[in-house]
Amino acid sequence: MLTLDAADQSEQERFGALLARVAPAACVIYLQGDLGAGKTTLVRGFLRGLHYRGPVKSPTYTLLEPYQLDGRMVYHFDLYRLADAEELEYLGLRDLLGPDAVLLFEWPERGFGELPDADLQIRILYRGDGRRLNLSAGSGKGEQMMEEIRRRLQT
Repeated sequence: MLTLDAADQSEQERFGALLARVAPAACVIYLQGDLGAGKTTLVRGFLRGLHYRGPVKSPTYTLLEPYQLDGRMVYHFDLYRLADAEELEYLGLRDLLGPDAVLLFEWPERGFGELPDADLQIRILYRGDGRRLNLSAGSGKGEQMMEEIRRRLQT
């Protein structure tokens, strides 16, 4: 496990940008935390780290926002309003799993049993005015991402 503290929203976005730089072309990342914890803020930083400059909104009602960036696909899911995990089949989730696709899932517990396993899980907790980010790896890819994050934060 790796624990990081973000004093404010801008630090959380900077971490998202760092995560984008260390994420492989294809991976699955779960983002967990209470309402307002900053899951979408982290995704915004991730997308900014890939040079996306448009608006980044939470796909609370659409469930999915796709972004094509330099030949790479990033799919941002918000499963908060998902009534049944089987609804993910209608979104064509299986078709989105590719060699150039990053899947970021907010509220992954609502898709239990239908989601691909996470390479990296990030739990965002309130910590005063800031946030604490607890990262845990679910695969070798996740371990490599965490190791690279550690290395970059030490320099």
